[in-house]
Amino acid sequence: MKFIALTLIVHRPDPVTGVRKPTHERFREVLDNALLAEELGFDGFGVGERHERPFISSSPPVVLSHIAALTKRIRLFTGVTTLSLLDPVRAYEDYATLDHLSGGRLDLIIGKGNGAAQRELFHVTPEDQWDRNAESYEVFRRIWRQDKVTAATRFRPELKDAEVWPRPYQQPIRVWHGSATSKESVDLAARYGDPLFSANVTNPIEPYAELIRHYRERWEYYGHDPADIAIGAGTAGIHVAPTSQEALSVYRPVFEANLAFFRQAGLPVVFETLEDYVERSSALIGSPQQVIDKVHRYHEQFGHTLIHVHADASGVTDTQHRDSLELFQSAVAPVLRRDIPDPPFDWAPVLPAPSATEEPARV
Repeated sequence: MKFIALTLIVHRPDPVTGVRKPTHERFREVLDNALLAEELGFDGFGVGERHERPFISSSPPVVLSHIAALTKRIRLFTGVTTLSLLDPVRAYEDYATLDHLSGGRLDLIIGKGNGAAQRELFHVTPEDQWDRNAESYEVFRRIWRQDKVTAATRFRPELKDAEVWPRPYQQPIRVWHGSATSKESVDLAARYGDPLFSANVTNPIEPYAELIRHYRERWEYYGHDPADIAIGAGTAGIHVAPTSQEALSVYRPVFEANLAFFRQAGLPVVFETLEDYVERSSALIGSPQQVIDKVHRYHEQFGHTLIHVHADASGVTDTQHRDSLELFQSAVAPVLRRDIPDPPFDWAPVLPAPSATEEPARV
């Protein structure tokens, strides 16, 4: 099993102290967390993309380029690249450049994105967002693989023998499809034989497990080998401590502050108590053995071989967060790496195969 640390770069007051860091300090914190993830032995570091408050993650290629310059080994993920909002040509240019700057350490997780404010900002509607996502991905995919592209597109000017530069380092890049609640992203991933990344954050396990089962069904429907399936999954939070009592004691103020925030903002509350949250959500809160057991329970439903944990302290102190991640890497990750297989592909850069061919996608 592989492990990545991920941040959406939320920029709101600390849920416990109420203090909000200046923007430049929050970005510095992201860089420090990426360096910590590499130091501790995580396999990847991810940066989300959102275009609305309280997030400042509107430009993941810029942030990841800075991280690429500071790190040497760790793979870089987006989580997710909101292709329904983006011009696929411009997105390709940004990520092909980052692909070179990182030495081929880039993986993409794509998706339509969430949030009414960012849809309004980009003039995208709930009715057309899935079509935009599919078209943008199909064009992006073709540009990555073909030197010249012609495409009769609906949501951007048509392409006629278009050349887009630079040509990429990896050929092809690995693209995961972020999935939260709908079958559209699952079907798109299965159609192209791409890996799936389940959000697995807001709700209990059942709706995510159902979508993953649908993904497996569609994967076989499109004629792909089941042995090639790769699935990743998110987690709702993390705090690993030597004992469950210590983990609950440290995390309780964070949970209660977040619960109050959700209620004040009129957001739906799924887990009313910390005990219910620890039991039924994907959060990894408890002793090392409790966390190992929970990941195994989820793996029985998902068959996933990659998980993400929160890169940010998010209410606990920096020292407590570092201690938690260190304990995760020393006592949890080695057991899961032994018990659960890695994704069915090399973790190294995806270099072109001399005889590889790609069937043209029709847009």
